[in-house]
Amino acid sequence: MDLTDRPRRLRTDGIRPLVSETTLDATDLVAPVFVDATTDERLPIESMPGHERVPISEAADRVAEVRETGVEAVIVFGIPESKDAEGSRAYANDGVVQEAVRRITDQTDAYVITDVCLCEYTDHGHCGIVEEDAAVDPTLTVENDPTLELLTQTAVSHAEAGADMVAPSSMTDGMVGAIREGLDDAGYSDVPIMSYAAKYESAFYGPFRDAADGAPAFGDRRHYQMDPANAREAMREVALDVEQGADVLMVKPGLPYLDIVRAIRENFDHPVAAYNVSGEYAMLHAAAEKGWLDLDATAHESLLSMKRAGADLIITYFAESVAEALTSDR
Repeated sequence: MDLTDRPRRLRTDGIRPLVSETTLDATDLVAPVFVDATTDERLPIESMPGHERVPISEAADRVAEVRETGVEAVIVFGIPESKDAEGSRAYANDGVVQEAVRRITDQTDAYVITDVCLCEYTDHGHCGIVEEDAAVDPTLTVENDPTLELLTQTAVSHAEAGADMVAPSSMTDGMVGAIREGLDDAGYSDVPIMSYAAKYESAFYGPFRDAADGAPAFGDRRHYQMDPANAREAMREVALDVEQGADVLMVKPGLPYLDIVRAIRENFDHPVAAYNVSGEYAMLHAAAEKGWLDLDATAHESLLSMKRAGADLIITYFAESVAEALTSDR
């Protein structure tokens, strides 16, 4: 053998970390927090081991626990005390997210992002105002333009409560532009928007809908969330959000769509986020419980792959455990 190029030379213990191309840090991670206005105690989420719904009174304590691991940012989801056809508790001044954000920002130094959508607040479980007869006609779902006003009210109410960033997730056409205009008019031009720019109608969302009580009461979300078969369409969606003022571009889910993460990184200069969704989290836990894989190792590898693909930040239910492991390794 006369090999001049031997890649294994750079894989020994001394040199391996020096030539490592991708690093993962606790500050890259965003931890989801579920706040429930219907309970006075923490409620375990069965399909997402290790996670709970917490009452408003414990929202700040929950975020303080996250901060202790080295994770600096959280994204807040709310479960309201009541629901109606227009999701009015999503934009109420005393809504669950608004009350939680006030407590979190007052009592912690976490960077607070809020999810801006209506599905958790509507009695039909869809991400906006539904068309007449949508419950019985599968060709109908959400009315796009009337929904924009409610999303804008929600985002502004979150900013008023103290949110550092808002993250619209409904995949409503024009949502970024409407929210940007609403925030600017209300005096919150410094509040950035992280758009769920390429959000697919995915089978990986099941546990989240259990956690946030946001499953549709009828039909599905194929008319407004993206077709998993489409990649070029994602570039159009992202370009529109950039034109409308998005500051961060998110891909959801993460692992099944690493090609989309990479494509956005190569075509846009904006920060890119990947959402390591509930189904990805749950399936690793389920396999680990069977003894089929090492949970900590596969969680770390999954998040590292998202960073390698081009994600600058990752929303993940593994945030705390991975952050603690990263700290202990140093």
